[in-house]
Amino acid sequence: MPEAVLKRAASDMLDWHGSGMSVMEMSHRGKEFGAICAEAEADFRALMAVPEEFQVLFMQGGGLGENAIVPLNLSQGRTVDFIVTGSWSSKSLKEAQRYCEARLAATNAPSDYTRMPAPSSWELSTDAAYVHLCSNETIHGVEFQELPDLKALGSRAPLVIDFSSHVASRPVDWSKVGLAFGGAQKNLGPAGLTIVVVRNELLGHALDICPSAFNYKTVADNGSMYNTPPTWAIYVAGLTFKWLLQQTEGALSGIAAMEHRNIAKSSLLYDFIDSSSLYSNKVAVDCRSRMNIPFFLGDESLNDAFLAGAREAGLLQLKGHKSVGGMRASIYNAMPLAGVQALVAYMREFERSRA
Repeated sequence: MPEAVLKRAASDMLDWHGSGMSVMEMSHRGKEFGAICAEAEADFRALMAVPEEFQVLFMQGGGLGENAIVPLNLSQGRTVDFIVTGSWSSKSLKEAQRYCEARLAATNAPSDYTRMPAPSSWELSTDAAYVHLCSNETIHGVEFQELPDLKALGSRAPLVIDFSSHVASRPVDWSKVGLAFGGAQKNLGPAGLTIVVVRNELLGHALDICPSAFNYKTVADNGSMYNTPPTWAIYVAGLTFKWLLQQTEGALSGIAAMEHRNIAKSSLLYDFIDSSSLYSNKVAVDCRSRMNIPFFLGDESLNDAFLAGAREAGLLQLKGHKSVGGMRASIYNAMPLAGVQALVAYMREFERSRA
């Protein structure tokens, strides 16, 4: 979370704009929170350049919840194609199989999830209800640098993307997307809020077993207020949207500025790792994530010492996911360049001391 956002939220904690209430005390149907929610949606639309033909929904359940909610809304009893590129898309496929005929259309598993399967190699169904992919895999550190054009691949299916872990870090080509979803907790706000951006034409096709609170049309028709939304999370995310809109890098602003900044941060760390004789990153250069950078020490017996020294230097949560081991640096939007510079300086000194 950006420090400026945390400070603003703290200042409003007991009394939001002289209302005499914290946001957490407000009725979600009251005029105060109605204004907060409407402003948050408008700012998100401006930030992400969301076209008018899309609905922006504020929901709950996180990305894992959407793995069920999407097929409940979009599968229509038809086949759904999945592009599995790591842990999260694997979970998405497994969950969707509970509600529809979900099939594997392509995977990079043979490369140990270190390369992306070329879109030209995807074996897409002729009548898929939609095609699902995770556009950034946090655990394996792979990212789609460009979304596929399904029409160019001969598919009429809408593309569904899980952009939880890199939303607002780069622009989205909405012309290629039918639906995008993501938990807010990586780049946009606290856990509890899930954002769904869905084309109007995809609404109204939910299976009968879909819970009313998770029916996209019901949520859209009620302005994300069908059930009590995560009010505090929406408020803080709204502050983050404003912070992101205000960011600049030279002549760039908003998402363009953030993308420029994220390229600089990730390039700094990747360039150091590639030049090192101790550290390595196994992901192919053309699909390396800008948000999540896994790396490994050539001598794994040094892992504990590396992590202990990092903690002493104020560099936290660098241990890699238990399924892959090693280390992982997550450098989301709120992480400043100075934080990456401090990590590189520590890694260089640790390597020098072991030479």
